[in-house]
Amino acid sequence: MIEPMGNQYVVARQVYSQNAFDEEHKKLKRYHKTILDHFRIWCRCSPQKAKKIALSLFPIASWLPAYRLKEWLLSDIVSGVSTGLVAVLQGMAFALLVDISPIYGLYAAFFPLIVYFFFGTSRHISVGPFPILSTMVGSVVSKTGSTIDSEKVTAAASITVLVGLIQLGLGILQIGFIVIYLSESLISGFTTAAAIQVLVSQLKFIFQLTVPSYSDPFSIFKVLKSVFSQIGKTNIADLVTSLVILIVVFIVKELNQRYKHKLPAPIPIELIMTIIAAGVSYGFDFKTRFNVAVVGEMESGFKAPTAPSMEIWQNYIGDAFSIAIVGFAIAFSVASVYAAKYDYRINGNQELIAFGLSNIVGGSFQGFAGSTSLSRSGVQESTGGKTQIAGILSAVIVLIVIVAIGFLLESLQKSVLAALALGNLKGMLMQFGEVGRLWKKDKYDCIIWIFTFLAAIILGLGIGLGVAVAFQLLTIVFRTQFPKCSILANVGRSDIYKNRKDYPEIYETEGVKIFRCPSPLYFANIGFFKRKLIDAVGFKPARILRKRNKALKKIRKLVKKGQLQITPKGFIYTADGFKDSDDELDNNHIEELDKPIETSDLPFHIDWNSDLPLNIEVPKINLHSLILDFSAVSFVDTSSMRGLKSILQGFLRIDVDVYIVGTDDDFVEKLERCGFFDQEVQSSIFFLTIHDAILHIWMKKNYMISKYNHNQEKEMKADFTINTNGGLRNRDYQVSMETKL
Repeated sequence: MIEPMGNQYVVARQVYSQNAFDEEHKKLKRYHKTILDHFRIWCRCSPQKAKKIALSLFPIASWLPAYRLKEWLLSDIVSGVSTGLVAVLQGMAFALLVDISPIYGLYAAFFPLIVYFFFGTSRHISVGPFPILSTMVGSVVSKTGSTIDSEKVTAAASITVLVGLIQLGLGILQIGFIVIYLSESLISGFTTAAAIQVLVSQLKFIFQLTVPSYSDPFSIFKVLKSVFSQIGKTNIADLVTSLVILIVVFIVKELNQRYKHKLPAPIPIELIMTIIAAGVSYGFDFKTRFNVAVVGEMESGFKAPTAPSMEIWQNYIGDAFSIAIVGFAIAFSVASVYAAKYDYRINGNQELIAFGLSNIVGGSFQGFAGSTSLSRSGVQESTGGKTQIAGILSAVIVLIVIVAIGFLLESLQKSVLAALALGNLKGMLMQFGEVGRLWKKDKYDCIIWIFTFLAAIILGLGIGLGVAVAFQLLTIVFRTQFPKCSILANVGRSDIYKNRKDYPEIYETEGVKIFRCPSPLYFANIGFFKRKLIDAVGFKPARILRKRNKALKKIRKLVKKGQLQITPKGFIYTADGFKDSDDELDNNHIEELDKPIETSDLPFHIDWNSDLPLNIEVPKINLHSLILDFSAVSFVDTSSMRGLKSILQGFLRIDVDVYIVGTDDDFVEKLERCGFFDQEVQSSIFFLTIHDAILHIWMKKNYMISKYNHNQEKEMKADFTINTNGGLRNRDYQVSMETKL
């Protein structure tokens, strides 16, 4: 019963152990589904399930019939046109990152938009080329070592198809949760490193230098060495053009960000600068006058689909997997932001399928791997885009350029496209500011960011990502392997127990220690848990047990030899040259010293905290009860079960009662399934809360004291007379009939 009293409450209930609570409230024995049960359910078919599957595979069937034509169409048209123009420029610019002709960037910007329109679940992201993925695809192209344009295109298209197959397979297998292994700090560090890689890769276009392609670890340093060794050959016209465009783009983007609430739509600075640059270059014939590199011939129309290269698949499947995961992670992160903002749901597994099909189709038509561009998606959303109707209209704009007006961009300098590509990296380069903030918030996350950044810079994006994920998982193991265990105490004389180091006024029950472990128990940290627990209680149970068993052996020998005699007044002991070394006890039957103490064959009980005969010394302990707070222990594996049971047995064998509190029901059920309990370690040690265990200890203590007082007159008292060197010395020794609490 709970009675509210202002801002306080009064709870009246009995003290519950886990077993007592389950029995009183008639806990149900639930059947836990096996993998086979889940498989059977998955294989069942019904009209409702078929409809659900169809709608999940084709999300367009859900939102298109509900499309608000009058309210949304105009906004989607404006958004589609604006996004399409940006998609054209970014597609061409990002094609340079792959080291192929800009026309293939238009293919990469067109086909994914069409496929995602039918299969995607996000209403606001713009699918297509993304600088980080383009750089990763470019690294695969450079690894092939080919200098022939057609072979480069084949390599990029082949790896893109493989990326799509991997994403499609993960989606079909419902493994969309894989993205959870990429933390925000890891993605931030990786994209920042990738932005640096993009920056370095574009230097050859900005300076118009001939730089070999490198793909092995430390390649970024080799590229920089090559660039600076040729710095004297820089084309001044390309350099000036790039710097002017970069400065203007950065300034306008900053204005767009600062005044985004006042502007009806972001200023399309990329489009404006492209039109100006193309016009100036065409009018003054920059290619002839200044020997600048231009886009060149833009073939109109599409190329026939081609078969991918099996050799590329075999040699670069690891790179493809990295590209697939990074592309999906970035797209899903951006889509999640817009889904939360506009209150609708996205499906991770369906997104994998959508991006997989997009890359398969795009790669088949000689495009390269895509995801979603942050800036392009921002344009689509900020210009009023409501649905993927805006996406399909942006595809129409790209289509017009491909089949009709692409020739207008033939005179555009490649340095302009390189500058536009770098202009889209501003947000990612600004992520360096995360390091200071992460250090203040969470040092582990900060270390992950720095390690990921360095790994991706030094080892390359593909290998760097794998190493970074492994390091991130290692930090999780490290955190759980060395948990911050603590000793709890009562605060405020209530049922609240907190770390005793955090509060000045605490209350600790005499003879009781409350130990909290805030981590799962598994093979890697059970040893650390044991060491921390021993440090908390101040003694090793195994040492105490062995000392007591040694003392017990001596006492039994006294009784056996008749040197310890029982009289009506007590015990009389006369020593006549009795010797028994510790070495003898240690070397003979040492395994018996670790067994439970058995005193049933003796006519008395021993109080180990009192003085023993013959000056036998056994360490005294002031602990009679130990409470283990496992409320934060989410699981325990079989290896740690053995260690935990050994720990419990060690305390129980030296008469220290152990109680475990706060565990989940599944925790106890797993222990039962694994045969954890026996006559020594029983399930009755589990209690609902710390306070339940404390009250149980108090009641048990009061009962024992009451029983002791009732039987005080019947206790046996013994006077031990010790004969030493022919002389007699009397000592009073009291052996209690019960072990005192």
